[in-house]
Amino acid sequence: MTAEQERAARRRFATLGRSVALFRAFLVEQTDPDHFYGLLADDSVRQVAGYTPLTGRTVLDVGGGPGYFAQAFRAAGAHYVGLDPDVGDFSAAGSAAGMLRGSGTALPVRTGSVDVCFSSNVLEHVSEPHRMLDEMARVTRPGGILFVSFTPWLSPWGGHETAPWHYLGGDRARRRYERRMGRPPKNRFRETLFPVSISDALRWTRGNGEVEVLDALPRYHPWWGRWIVRVPGAREIGSWNFLLVLRRAGARPDGLGQASVGTGDSPAAAGKVGLTGGRVAM
Repeated sequence: MTAEQERAARRRFATLGRSVALFRAFLVEQTDPDHFYGLLADDSVRQVAGYTPLTGRTVLDVGGGPGYFAQAFRAAGAHYVGLDPDVGDFSAAGSAAGMLRGSGTALPVRTGSVDVCFSSNVLEHVSEPHRMLDEMARVTRPGGILFVSFTPWLSPWGGHETAPWHYLGGDRARRRYERRMGRPPKNRFRETLFPVSISDALRWTRGNGEVEVLDALPRYHPWWGRWIVRVPGAREIGSWNFLLVLRRAGARPDGLGQASVGTGDSPAAAGKVGLTGGRVAM
């Protein structure tokens, strides 16, 4: 398939009907998580497959959570490894087999050992988002794909369950939630939820010579809504959820990846490869 055919296929996938279905599912996230996360996982796998084949490829899911994505990626023929700091989440949607406990900012995975490094709506929950991006680039083999999405702070859902009051300040929104609900929110400002911006993410790509941008788009929008990402300021609000699709620089070696874990090759033990310099064409 040519590059033009691939773009056309992605357009056929990113329809208004798809966007409406995802939004309707999002409305029942709390009451029917199986429906929402199952639909999101299937949608995400189909989206990733628009950029790279998945059959036989090793996929590392940073922030894999309860396992919905595990089922979807394995059904697509991928070798799936999920990572999450909360081991209790692993079994919520099935078996915990193939899941790792660890931090996204110090991945216990060998350098250059996965074909696809995937992360869905995790970056805004990390206090050092650039370090997590560095780690995702480190563990991806040359020619491999990084697929990273997150909710920008200025998005209508930027405050998560405290939205839209986060526009008046994260601390104020948190206090309001506690008064109304009698308990703190799960996503606590500057504890488990951090103000990440699209501009920050793009700045990281421009300063990182080890990645090249394949796509930057509003993840859930129909294809004709992609223009919003090209408008600084407006994109922080109008994108709702932002997606970066990156390729790890360098020629891809022969053979498919197989993740190596628990090898002591994490940054804490062996240091990380240099990820500085250069500019990314936008």
